[in-house]
Amino acid sequence: MWRGRSGLRPAYASSRWPAPAWFGFVVMDENTGYNKVEDVVGCHVEDAVTFWAQNVSRNNDILKLSHALAEVCPQANSVFGNPDFTKNATVSSELQIYGGCFSEDKCWYRCKVQQVISDEKGRKFLCSLIFEKEIKMRHKATYQDGTIVAQAEYGKVDIGEEVAKKGFAEKCKSPINANNCEEKKTDVAQYQLWNAKVSAPAWENRPNPSESNRLKGHFGDQIGTNMRNENHTGNHMPFAKEKLMACDFNMGSKISLAKIKQDQKLIVENEKLRNEKEILQKENQILLKNSKELESTIAQLNHQVQEEKETSKETLKHLEKTLHTYVGTKMRSLAAQVEVLKDVRHSNMNVHFGDNLFRAVKEVTERCLIAPSSLGKLEKIWAEYNLAQEMIQLCKNVNESDILILERNEVQQNLYSAMEEFILEVDELPLSERSTILQELSGSLEAIYGQASEADDSEEAFQQFFEWKQTKLEEFSRVRSGTNASLQILATWFSGMIKFFDLTSEVSLKSEEVVGNVDEVLEKVESDICKELEISLVEHDEADKEIILNAYNKVIRKIRQEQHLITVVQSKYLASVEFKKQIVEWLNRSPNIDNLLSIKKTLKNVKARLRWKLVEKSNLEESDDYSEYEITKIKEEITGLRNSLIQEIYNEQEEYERLSCLVQKWFPELPLLHPEAGILKYLNSGGLLTVSLERDLLDAEPLKELSMKHPLVCLEVQEQKVLLKGYSVDVSTEAKAIERAARYHRAWSEFKEKSGLLQLMFLFLCKSDPLVYLMVPYYPGASVGALQASSPLTSEEILKVMEGVARGLHTLHKANIVHGSLHTNNVFAVNRKQGIVGDFDFTKSVDQRASANSMVVGNLNLISPELRMGHLASPSSDMYAYGCLLFWLFVGDQEFKIKENGTPEVDELNMDDKVKSLLLNLICSNRMTAEQVLNDDCFLLPDVIPAPPQNEPGEELECEKTEEKGEDIISSENKTDEEEEEIDPSQ
Repeated sequence: MWRGRSGLRPAYASSRWPAPAWFGFVVMDENTGYNKVEDVVGCHVEDAVTFWAQNVSRNNDILKLSHALAEVCPQANSVFGNPDFTKNATVSSELQIYGGCFSEDKCWYRCKVQQVISDEKGRKFLCSLIFEKEIKMRHKATYQDGTIVAQAEYGKVDIGEEVAKKGFAEKCKSPINANNCEEKKTDVAQYQLWNAKVSAPAWENRPNPSESNRLKGHFGDQIGTNMRNENHTGNHMPFAKEKLMACDFNMGSKISLAKIKQDQKLIVENEKLRNEKEILQKENQILLKNSKELESTIAQLNHQVQEEKETSKETLKHLEKTLHTYVGTKMRSLAAQVEVLKDVRHSNMNVHFGDNLFRAVKEVTERCLIAPSSLGKLEKIWAEYNLAQEMIQLCKNVNESDILILERNEVQQNLYSAMEEFILEVDELPLSERSTILQELSGSLEAIYGQASEADDSEEAFQQFFEWKQTKLEEFSRVRSGTNASLQILATWFSGMIKFFDLTSEVSLKSEEVVGNVDEVLEKVESDICKELEISLVEHDEADKEIILNAYNKVIRKIRQEQHLITVVQSKYLASVEFKKQIVEWLNRSPNIDNLLSIKKTLKNVKARLRWKLVEKSNLEESDDYSEYEITKIKEEITGLRNSLIQEIYNEQEEYERLSCLVQKWFPELPLLHPEAGILKYLNSGGLLTVSLERDLLDAEPLKELSMKHPLVCLEVQEQKVLLKGYSVDVSTEAKAIERAARYHRAWSEFKEKSGLLQLMFLFLCKSDPLVYLMVPYYPGASVGALQASSPLTSEEILKVMEGVARGLHTLHKANIVHGSLHTNNVFAVNRKQGIVGDFDFTKSVDQRASANSMVVGNLNLISPELRMGHLASPSSDMYAYGCLLFWLFVGDQEFKIKENGTPEVDELNMDDKVKSLLLNLICSNRMTAEQVLNDDCFLLPDVIPAPPQNEPGEELECEKTEEKGEDIISSENKTDEEEEEIDPSQ
C-alpha cells in the first residue's frame, strides 16, 4: 500500500470526476510528479468507492513484518500473519463527502464521492475490479493541500469510470482545484477530529502488549455508529464531523474480535466467489468454443443447402428437358432392352441354367462305360501266370522246374482263353469314341467352370443339382412367359395405333380406346424384360454356385474314372493281343537253342579256317619261294574269313537277343535247361559280352606309342576302323568291369546314336592272358584336344559339339552313372558338329577315374573344388568339368586368371553374354544339371552366336592329307586311363 512514515495508508476510489475519473490519495516522504505511475495491488475494499492498495515493491516487507508479529504473539489471530490482501471492511457513505488527511508533513489526500445504491453491492463490484489485481495509479495533479489526483487503471479498464457506469457513484459537479484552500484546511481539521476518535487496534488490548510489536499503521475499518446515523439524518455537518476514512501510522485502531471473524468470513466468501468466477470463465470459454463450432457447422450446412439447391435446380432443368423428350427416351430405352434380350435368347447366355452341366451329368450317369466282365477274370489269371513265371525263375533244380513248368503251361492255356474272351468283349466296346466324347466334355466344362477341385465326393450332389435346375427352369419359364405376354400386349397396342392414324383405314376407333393406359403397358413390358435379363445375365449367388460346383466336381471325377478305365482296358487289350500273337507258337511246345548251337558251330568252323589260313600265311611268308600273288590271295581270304567271323558273331548276338526276350517274357527256364548256351552271361552283360571272339584272330596294328602299359591296337572290321582296348583284370575286378561296361551299354542301347555316348561294340576275354578287351569305334583326330591343336572349332561348332556332350552326360546321369574322367581327349567332335562322350576305364571306380592326372587342360584343372577337398564324385563334378571344357574352347589362346579355389575368372573375359551366363552357372557351387544345360538359351537359339569364318581354300585338303599320312593325333578315348596319364597333354 502507499506508505507514510507510520506505515500503511488508505486510498479511496473516487466517484466520477470530470473525465477521466480520478482518485485522490496522500503519499508521505515521496516525491510526486505529473504522470508518475505506481504499480499497486488491490487488497481491501471499504465500501463501494473506497479501497486499500499496497505498493507492489513492498510485498516482502509486509510479509516479514507479519511473520515477526506472529512469532511474538502466536496465540493472536493476526490480521497480517500471512499477508492476505483480501481483508475487507465496509464503511457506509451515503452522502457526498469530502475526505482528507494530513500529518506532520502536511501531505493531503482528497476525494469527493456520491453514494447511489446500497453499499454492499457497490463494495462487491469494486472488490471484483481491484481485489488481488495489479493496478496502475497514474498521477495527474497535486493540489496545495498535498492531495494527489490519480487515475486508477486495470489494464485498459478505468476503475472510476466502471464504478460510475454501474451507478454506485456520481461525478462531482465541480472538480477539485487549487483554489479551495480554505475548504481543504477545514477538511484537515475535521480529519484530525475524526482521527482522534478512531480506536486502537485490537491486539493492543491483549495482556502486557509489547510496544515494539504493535502494528505501526493500521487503518480503521469502520466509522462509529453515531456518525453513520448523523449521515442518515441528512444534516450536513462540517467536514470534521463527516464520515471520513484515515490512517494514522503512529496510532493503531482497535479492532474487535467480531470484526476479525467477520473479515475472515468475507475472505472465505471472496474465495468462493473467485472460484465461481473461474468456473464461470471456463464455462464461458466452453460455450464460446461450442458457439464457434456451431457457427462452423451452420456454415457447412448452409453450404450444403446451397449445393443441394444448385443440384435441385439442375435436376429440375434436366427433368424439364426430359419431359419434352420423354416418349422418345422411353421408346429408345425399351428398344435397347429388347435388342439385348434378343441377343441373350439367341446366344443362350446363362438361360438354360447349367444345361451343359446337366448333359454332362446325364452322360456320366446314364451312358457311363462299364468295365468288361472278363477284365477281372483276366487280371486274376494274369497274376497267377506272373507268379508261376517268378517261381520258375527262382528255381535252381532242373527236376523241380519240370513240375513248375507244367503248372505254368496250364495257367498259360487259361490265360490265353481269358485273353480271347477279353479281346472279343473289348472289340464290341466303342472305346475310342467314348474317349473322344469324354475328352471333349471335360474340355468344355473346364472352359466354363475352371479347374475342378479335389473336394469330398457328395452322393447328393447330382440330386441337389437336378432339384435346383428344375426350380430355376420353372422360375425362368414363368418370367419368360410374362415377358412374351407383355410384348404381345404392346404389339397389339401398336397395331391399334397404326390403324387409328391411318386416315385411309375404314376401322372406326376412338382415341380413348386406342391410347388407353399406355404408360402401364410400357412399365409392365420394361419390368418383365428386366426380370428376364436379370435371371439370364446376373451371376448366381453363393448357394447356387456351391450346388453347381459340387455337381461339376463330381462330374469331372466321374469322367476321370471312366477315362482311367478306358486306359486300363486299352492297355490290357494291346498287351493281350501282343501276348496272344507271340505265345500262340509256344502253347504246345518250348523253345530250343538249336539255332544258337548252329550259329556257334558255324563260328567254330570259321575260326578254324581262319586259324588255318593264318598259319598258312605265316608259313608262306617264312618260305623262300613264295609269290606275291599267293600272299595277296591268302590275305584276301583271311580278310573274308574275319568279316564272316564278325558277321556270325552279330548273328549270334541276335539269337541271344531273341532268346533273352523269351527268357524275360515267357520262358525263364531256358538258362536252367540250357546252361551251355551262356544266356545268363549275355543277360548280365547287357548283350555286350561275347565268347566267340578271340584276340589272335584279329589282324590289329599296335599303337606302340600309346601302349606303354596296356595294349591298344587299331583294326578294320567290315570296312570300319575300330580300336581294341585291353584292360588287366583279376578274379575280383573282372566281374566289376563287366558290370560297369554293361550299365554303360544299356544306357547307350536305350537311345543308341541319339544317346550322345560312344558305342561299345564287343566285350570279350582273353583265354591265354588275364585281359578283357573292349572294341569301340575309332575317330582319328576327332577329339576336341586334337581339333583345337590343329583346326580350332568355331563358336557355332563349339555349341553344336558341346550340346551333344551335354546330351551324353544327361544319358549317363539318368542311368545313375557318373563319368568322372571327362577331359579334352575323351570328348569327340565327329565331323566337327556331332559331340559324343567317350567311354572310360571300367576297371576303375568313379573316384579313381576322377583323380587321374589327365584331368587338366593347360593351367586349368578340370577336377571340381569339392573333389579336391575330398568329396565323392557326382553328376555335379561332371558338369564342372563340362563347364571348364566349354570355357577352354571359347577362350582359346586368351589369357585368363585362376581364382584361389582353382576356378577360372569368367567375368573379365569378352564373350557372348548367354555363353558367359552359362559358364557362371557351371563353375559355381550350385551348378546346372545336364538337362538344364540342354534347355539353355545358348543351345535353343544358336543364331545369337556369330557365324564362324569360312576356312581358307585348301585347309580341308591339308587335313585330309594329314590323316592319310597317319600324322593325326590319337584320342585318349582309344587308350586306357593309365596310358593317358603318361601322355603329355600338349600332344
